[in-house]
Amino acid sequence: MSGMRDRMNRLRGESAKQEEVIEESPELTEEPMAVLCDEEEEEKLSPVWAAFGVKLATNETGSFLLRKIEYTINHRHGLHALKELEEAAPGLSAFHANQQMAAEQILFLDLETTGLGVGAGNVPFMVGIGYMSKGQFVIEQALIRHPAEERAMLMYLADKLQQFTYLSTYNGKTFDWPLVQSRFILNGLGRKMWEPRHLDFLHPARSIWRNTLVSCKLSHVEEERLGIQREDDVPGSLAPQLYFQYLASGDPAPLEGVFRHNEIDMLSLACLAIRFGHLLNGNIESYIPLPDEPEEMVRTGLWLERMGKKELPVQLFDTAMHAEQSNPSTLLMLAARDKKAGNWVRAVLLWQKAIIHSASHFGPAAHEASIELAMYYEHKLKDYEAALGHANTAFEHAMNHSLLIRRDTKKRAELEALRNRITRLRRKSTKHIQ
Repeated sequence: MSGMRDRMNRLRGESAKQEEVIEESPELTEEPMAVLCDEEEEEKLSPVWAAFGVKLATNETGSFLLRKIEYTINHRHGLHALKELEEAAPGLSAFHANQQMAAEQILFLDLETTGLGVGAGNVPFMVGIGYMSKGQFVIEQALIRHPAEERAMLMYLADKLQQFTYLSTYNGKTFDWPLVQSRFILNGLGRKMWEPRHLDFLHPARSIWRNTLVSCKLSHVEEERLGIQREDDVPGSLAPQLYFQYLASGDPAPLEGVFRHNEIDMLSLACLAIRFGHLLNGNIESYIPLPDEPEEMVRTGLWLERMGKKELPVQLFDTAMHAEQSNPSTLLMLAARDKKAGNWVRAVLLWQKAIIHSASHFGPAAHEASIELAMYYEHKLKDYEAALGHANTAFEHAMNHSLLIRRDTKKRAELEALRNRITRLRRKSTKHIQ
């Protein structure tokens, strides 16, 4: 016990001396500072750690645990081989205009934390990183056994960050990276150690799959769209509980599943990068199949347009427009795009098609299409009779849902606007006849 106390006091003393220098300008080497310890080290690890490849690592700040796994680029994870990242990476340049990206510039990051949020009470007890290096995909997972090891782990991470330009995460722009920054500050390392160019894949995942998948959680996306099946996986929500269990018992065994869960997350992040990179490169049928659902086709095309790839979605839009199973809401998305582009002929066709597809049930999509047609005939063709007919249809539908309208201020305002439109169209129609 006295040896541990002396070691902790020594660490505190070294930390205090280093803070003044590191706060302003941390001195980081080009190579990782951590050194894996061998069996001759004074501090011995439980054999359980070695069973799943965890070793003791030390640097000038202290020690922590480190697990390193290397995958050949031919390794397949679901539908994709890791070597595809080399070809897909240039497509990801669309996330940052005028930047040419290579796979070796990307650092994948995923944290396992003691809780939620980015406040001081939430500690990343495991930091997982992945990157391409010398023809391999390398995953490193650093873990702290107690708070005194956090600074050493963060210094190791800070050194790694300097070697990359892009940070790839899943919700990391909102969660992982702000939390890392806050831990840097709390450990006296400063905030501006590295400024990444983010590749946060949660946002395109939501743009494309928010209505076609039950959930946009990474584990669900990878299963439904990347062909990845996890076996005996520890849910990420259980990771904090297993870590606290380890802290209480000292038995590392429960953490093996956490390491494996984080490892799969890193591989899945790489596969998401491959998928989105292929999409942005225009390799929709070469490497990934066309989406099955018309709505996903449209959402994929709209996302590609937002990313500046305006020539790529044509095939997706055409296929979705002519698909028999296209639902009215999908047709409305296509019509809105055509309206914005001034392609009125196809927009009108899509609005009409949305109404026809809603013949058995005049739902919200048909209601919206009727209003759009009313505006088109009034303002573009000056055909007030046709405009009045579509406005009346929309109004009758709205009145059939009057109970819901009374409870919704926005709906009441929309109904009042529609009533005013009908009054105006009747007046214009009368004048036109005269």
